[in-house]
Amino acid sequence: MMDFKRKLVAGLMCLSLCYCALGQADSIDVFVQERMQQRRIPGLQLAIVRNGQLVKKGNYGLANVQDSIAVSDKTVFTINSITKAFVGVAILQLAEQGKLHLSAPISTYLDSLPEAWRSVTVQQLLSHTSGIPDIVDEEEAVLIAPSLEASWQKVRTMPMDFVPGAQFRYNQTNYLLLGRIIDTLSGMSFQAFITKEQLEKVGMPYTVRAGFGATMAVIPHAAQGYTYRRGVLSNMFFAFPAALQTAAGMSATAEELAAWVMALQKGQLFTRQASLDSLWKPALLNTGKTGGFSKQLNGYAAGWPVMTRSEHPAAAAVGGGRSAVIIYPKDDLAIIVLTNLMGGSPESFIDELAGFFIPGMKEANGFGLSASLKALKLALDKEGYKKAIPAASRLQQTNKDFNPTEAELNGWGYQLLGQKRVADALELFRLNVHLYPKSANAFDSLGEVYAELGNRELAIKNYEQSLKLNPQNKHAEQQVRTLKTTK
Repeated sequence: MMDFKRKLVAGLMCLSLCYCALGQADSIDVFVQERMQQRRIPGLQLAIVRNGQLVKKGNYGLANVQDSIAVSDKTVFTINSITKAFVGVAILQLAEQGKLHLSAPISTYLDSLPEAWRSVTVQQLLSHTSGIPDIVDEEEAVLIAPSLEASWQKVRTMPMDFVPGAQFRYNQTNYLLLGRIIDTLSGMSFQAFITKEQLEKVGMPYTVRAGFGATMAVIPHAAQGYTYRRGVLSNMFFAFPAALQTAAGMSATAEELAAWVMALQKGQLFTRQASLDSLWKPALLNTGKTGGFSKQLNGYAAGWPVMTRSEHPAAAAVGGGRSAVIIYPKDDLAIIVLTNLMGGSPESFIDELAGFFIPGMKEANGFGLSASLKALKLALDKEGYKKAIPAASRLQQTNKDFNPTEAELNGWGYQLLGQKRVADALELFRLNVHLYPKSANAFDSLGEVYAELGNRELAIKNYEQSLKLNPQNKHAEQQVRTLKTTK
């Protein structure tokens, strides 16, 4: 009998034989296969919408490793917190019906709230800026008490995390309350309202049939969820009580999510363009700034994280570190990637996929680089990356705005490593330690690339310099030990 690991390897090997419904294997398929192999993703579904049309879909790998079941058009993936994007649409639909206002206090629509919660607005719930304490222990991924009712009673007595609107903090209580608002104002459960007003209108039969039970329900054609525990592929299950299914209860196919995106963009789910604009407009904190998960996902709108940036801004619904729906409104492009691996994090490579349609978004063309790095890239593309240090010195003298940070250079270096441009990456890491000779991280990265090139002597030298600058650098300490004891 083929063991579990061999089945996974066989599944990944069969990626090159995948069927893509809108054409034979192409450069996008090759890219997807490479990312799956790098991240050890068992199964993946892809759908791409361009100018209001589905232009690409693909099924790759295994939906179920145990039984060697391939991903197909029928495969349904758990989408985790992408469910919140559907909740955002539902709330704005109720707003269009005149049943609520985003700026209204939630006490307008819900009774028996703790006094400190009453002034929180609907918008603050949607954008995770409410300050209301969390009913879920995020580190342990469990309720804060043995049952939902006990957790509800406990969270009501907890102090506010912060003044409403003061900061962003991801929180499942927000979406529990939004579910109750939908229940109250729609006259039906939020599950029924989302099904009626979105899934059935769009025509999403697999999503309708999957319901809101996530991984614990018996769902036809469902992809098995996986995670790696100590490097070993393992099954993964989770369950939310019905009241919390606004946070992460849904499952879907990539093609049906693409149909939903097209319906949003074509005005089939809203009657006013202003509603769609509000859906993807990041909420402002009391300071006038936005708050989000990271430097990339730097804002949060109505159930949608957003990428606020000067080039190719995007709305990015992400779920469970394994699925993502990213929409580039100004470019009329949307990319949906669903995987069955917790930690697959497709949102981290969807910008690269977008580069197949928007050349300016290709990493190789400098997308995502700061103005300083773009100036340096322009010089190095002409002169060669071995001239990185003199080119940077010249730019420092001739361009008063040239000031690449240590983190920017480090990130660009790793980007080049990902493109298999190891020699060019080496020159950037050498430049980084030249510009930032007191950075332990810069020397650690330089040691890493020398190790990649097989130069043990220089790898050890740079790791030891990193340790000298930061004696607490456990990574460098381990690498020095490994390099000195292995041949």
